[in-house]
Amino acid sequence: MIGQLHSIVIDCPHPSELAGFYEKLLSLSRLEDASEFVVLGTTAGTEIVAFQHVHDFRPPQWSVPEHPQQMHIDVMVADLDVAEPQVLALGATLLDGSDKPVGYRVYADPVGHPFCLVTPLE
Repeated sequence: MIGQLHSIVIDCPHPSELAGFYEKLLSLSRLEDASEFVVLGTTAGTEIVAFQHVHDFRPPQWSVPEHPQQMHIDVMVADLDVAEPQVLALGATLLDGSDKPVGYRVYADPVGHPFCLVTPLE
């Protein structure tokens, strides 16, 4: 083993705002909260994801090669139809998906990073 994953860092225009979205989406806690950098993790103190301020942030665009997605997170849920209104209420935007409650749907977070809600295969 060369190393272990420490955290995922996401560029964004306003770290505190985007961290608030993921805080609720992933049930994480703020471990560090500064104007330029916010870290979320578990209540046990394990870092999971961080958000850093980028002055000239350009959001990705889903399925547009000239503006690649850069990264995305898959979030496991039991039912897409139950989870969807909750993430939309947090500020997400539906990008692509299925009308079935099993599978996946692609959303953008409030600054344009894509993420997927996924369900276990039946």
